[in-house]
Amino acid sequence: MPTDAVFEFLDRHSSFIVTTHDPADADGLGAEIAFSFIAKSMGKQIRLVNSGPTLGKFQFIDPDNTIETWKDIKGTLDRNAALVILDTTDEYFIGELRDIIPYVPEVFVIDHHEPNKFCTLKGYIDNTASSTCEMIVELAHAAGIALPPPCAKAAYTGLVYDTGSFAYAKTTDRTFKTALSLVDAGVTPYDIYRRLNESDSIAALLLQKKVLSSLEIHNEGRVAVQMVLKSDLEATGAFFEDSEHFINIPLKSKDILVSVLMKENREGHIRCSLRSKGTVNVSKIAQAMGGGGHVSSAGFRSPLSLGETLAAVLAKVAEELGKADGQLRHTEKGGSPHNEWYF
Repeated sequence: MPTDAVFEFLDRHSSFIVTTHDPADADGLGAEIAFSFIAKSMGKQIRLVNSGPTLGKFQFIDPDNTIETWKDIKGTLDRNAALVILDTTDEYFIGELRDIIPYVPEVFVIDHHEPNKFCTLKGYIDNTASSTCEMIVELAHAAGIALPPPCAKAAYTGLVYDTGSFAYAKTTDRTFKTALSLVDAGVTPYDIYRRLNESDSIAALLLQKKVLSSLEIHNEGRVAVQMVLKSDLEATGAFFEDSEHFINIPLKSKDILVSVLMKENREGHIRCSLRSKGTVNVSKIAQAMGGGGHVSSAGFRSPLSLGETLAAVLAKVAEELGKADGQLRHTEKGGSPHNEWYF
């Protein structure tokens, strides 16, 4: 079984540091909470440590504040503890905590993203899974461990978040089986939906108004671009993370194939989120820019200016659309329907 590698890793050590990407999202946080319960049930010592604090909208996932912040606990970690990285295969995505990698006895990743070709970390990677929480729940089942309601709630939140409430392409019968097991463990689906989708502030609504007014259409009506500027955050009083779901709005149009959200935080740092309906592999684009993700959902951080980053992204999107158009023409002429832009 694929999970055997995880149990073999757990058998090799008695103490573990568990982390996820920075900033942590619901899938990373839910996976941390559920994985820690599994490891503790096996008699292991666990510390959950992230590079940055948990974002306000996700704090309900960890009501007991079991996840510590790196800056608060430097120098107190067990030097014999192995490191578990959840929901990313890229050590540069875990923030400052990556500084401990050369000093821990072993690093093991558990992730469901498309692996970057430059990835050097080993572990349990399944890019057919809808979420890392799905993988962790399956790990609990394989170990014969029943997740208690708080852990089930955390895992279900990550599952819902990374599947877009069971709407994204990687949602399968496997996903629904996982969800059913968590509902059987005590999860109330509407409670999670309300916390994720009905808890925005007025400031977040005002930010959405500003961002939507920045909407531009490119590539013959197939690509949508929106902007989140530092000035927008300051004017509305909204948080940077309040803009996260804005990228999905343009995809409501039947004509938009790719949605691009350019984001500038309060420090002026640039990030880009990419979504597609599957025709364009946005993970490939993000990886070319130093990031990663899935075929239909990806992102990256950029050292370039907002304008330079957008120009580079639009050029790569146009290139991938061109490949898709060429493949479609080839198929219409009777050629093989091979999707060459997937990998």
